[in-house]
Amino acid sequence: MRLRAWFVCAALLLLSNTTTSSLAIASEPSDPEAAIRQMVRANAEKDLPTLSLLMAHDADIVSYSVGGRKYVGWPEFEREMREEFLNTKKIEIPITELKVWTKGDMAWFTMELDYTRYVGEGSEVKRTVLPLRETGVLERRAGRWQLLSWHESFRSAQLGGPLASPSASAGSHRLVSDSTSTAMPDMSGEWEILEVEDEKRYKATLDKSGNGPYTQHNGRFVTTSFADRLWQGTWQQPGNDREGGFEVLLSEDGTEAKGIWWYTRVGNHKNIPPREHGGTYQWKKLTPKPAHGQ
Repeated sequence: MRLRAWFVCAALLLLSNTTTSSLAIASEPSDPEAAIRQMVRANAEKDLPTLSLLMAHDADIVSYSVGGRKYVGWPEFEREMREEFLNTKKIEIPITELKVWTKGDMAWFTMELDYTRYVGEGSEVKRTVLPLRETGVLERRAGRWQLLSWHESFRSAQLGGPLASPSASAGSHRLVSDSTSTAMPDMSGEWEILEVEDEKRYKATLDKSGNGPYTQHNGRFVTTSFADRLWQGTWQQPGNDREGGFEVLLSEDGTEAKGIWWYTRVGNHKNIPPREHGGTYQWKKLTPKPAHGQ
């Protein structure tokens, strides 16, 4: 639950011989719900000290975020969050739903929120809304509630993009999955790809596993995972020396998909934070679905 990664963060503000237990939060949360809300507020305010105190730093803790990312321990997660805070002008995180259960010194929760990022300056500021759902576990340690492990996913097909909002451009298909099936449908055929912001169109020819070339800069898509219609993968463009990732939600009939794409490398510029630069995808399958029995 990354809250860009998306939700909690921390800082390497451990001064020499200073422990996290010696740092005080201005208003210590009295219960797990208060701790969660304080973390979300601190994330929006880019308050690294508070976030660091409210998240456990155990080396063996495993958490998962959107885009198939897995975090073990603290360091790589902290680096990505630090980049996010540096690269955003403003962050807003309204919570739309939060439920918390407690038993002794343990608590677990489900939450829905709209992670809203503002990037750029002046008239060039772009607003991106990421509709997320979060689940996680907290533990009370020495009287303080701390987040242990979390999992984050998108809750709808409107996965962001400049000037996007959760309710904008709603299509006729209900793209939120109610299924627990992880079986991947046959992706083979020709697909029309639209990069929404630039109104750029090209075509991809995929095999049944969702891999294949596309007609922009000798590009190629590689599918890395598919679960509950959430389709994730990578793209490479040798023609202009760029690569990145994508995440789209497939419609129930398997003929359309909507989501986002982003850069991870542009020429010699590597280690671009995932989802920091990119746009919105709309895919449409042009090849008819194969008839049963063929």
